[in-house]
Amino acid sequence: MKKQAFNPYLPSWEYIPDGEPYIFDGRVYIYGSHDFYNGHVFCLGDYVCWSAPTDDLGNWRYEGVIYPKTSDPYNKDGKMCLYAPDVVKGTDGRYYLYYVLDKVSVVSVAVSDSPAGTYEFYGYVHYGDGTLLGENQGDEPQFDPGVLLEGNQVYLYTGFCGQGDRSRSGAMVTVLDTDMLTIKIAPKTIVPGVMYGSGSGFEGHEFFEASSIRKIGSTYYFIYSSAVMHELCYATSRFPDRDFEYRGVLVSNSDLHISSYKPADKPMAYGCNNHGGLVEINGDWFIFYHRHTNGCWFCRQGCAEKLQLEPDGSFRQAELTSCGLNNGPLHGEGEYYGYLACNLFTDKDTVYVGGDAFPKIMQDGRDGDENPGYIGNMKHSATAGFKYFDCHGVRRISVKTRGYADGTFQVRLKWDGPVVAELPIKYSNVWETYTAKADVPDGIHAFYFTYVGEGTASLLSFTLET
Repeated sequence: MKKQAFNPYLPSWEYIPDGEPYIFDGRVYIYGSHDFYNGHVFCLGDYVCWSAPTDDLGNWRYEGVIYPKTSDPYNKDGKMCLYAPDVVKGTDGRYYLYYVLDKVSVVSVAVSDSPAGTYEFYGYVHYGDGTLLGENQGDEPQFDPGVLLEGNQVYLYTGFCGQGDRSRSGAMVTVLDTDMLTIKIAPKTIVPGVMYGSGSGFEGHEFFEASSIRKIGSTYYFIYSSAVMHELCYATSRFPDRDFEYRGVLVSNSDLHISSYKPADKPMAYGCNNHGGLVEINGDWFIFYHRHTNGCWFCRQGCAEKLQLEPDGSFRQAELTSCGLNNGPLHGEGEYYGYLACNLFTDKDTVYVGGDAFPKIMQDGRDGDENPGYIGNMKHSATAGFKYFDCHGVRRISVKTRGYADGTFQVRLKWDGPVVAELPIKYSNVWETYTAKADVPDGIHAFYFTYVGEGTASLLSFTLET
């Protein structure tokens, strides 16, 4: 039997943000940076890769370390971090990995004979005279490469634009030769940064970082993280290097702008920076992105949501769910871990991650310990939401909790709906299970668990029973 697919789609102890999905030889491969649980900065790990069969998206395989960070000649001592990469298959059939180190604003390239590596250092993107891209007079620092091979030309998209910095123009495209390194056409700006958005059509959604590029039919889709950070936006053009127009938001890791189940301006998760890409799997389009855990910026996990491609080439914004790659709701029976929560909030709305007052996804142990994630720091009014489940005959709900807490978990089928079950809990320093009768009609439902009471609880899992 095929496994169900969840969000996050990788194990709860794996932290791979900035995910770029590609299909090679019937498998979906994910290329991203590598955070650590309890990491103190972004991207502390080597590049690793995971893949899954296109017809079994809940069955992910660890491909191992595909590129150690010490492989770059500029980073032999390993003191720099590998930021978000991208991969493209070259005209020679080999696979090229593009990346930028955190303290060197040039673009590095590694190459492999197979999509899962191991990749070996190949060179730096450079001009015909050997000057590295990013070091020529007038060059802007390079960041977050996205790559597209079109015929005999390679289009390299880069850029980073912070608030108040007029030295950064926006997202740039540079054209490379078939050697994948040598510049044929120097960088030019295609999407404005936050300081240059006025009158552009990108106002409020100017380019920040996270360049990603795809071609659908005859249209080029440029995906990027906007100036507000939590959203992935897209712009389209008939050309890979000019005339991009803003089209909308693909996903927000705070779930802002979505009005299908709550007010559009209400955040339903704690977001921050975002990065990801588009992929078509078995005729369906998905947007890959990342979420934040542990109440901080530096422990990010990959998620994915299904998108609807409209006849005019536009996409509707995706709603955050717990079942993104499952291509439908989860089974309305059995145990589900707390780390699958797609909504986390309290009675105080907050768009961005951080602070001691809010619930957060956590795990026991250190980075790499294969312990299931749970929701910690659940204080009075803290709510965890899980979507969606196909329910038939659900009559009881259980929760597995621990913590110095004395109160009740209230269960709702909508974030502001009536209570369908109440589960009183008591102080405990070990995981304890509590069960109550539930009034759940047959159909597709979300489940929201709100803690009401004293102290601080943790939620390891819940179980739907028939």
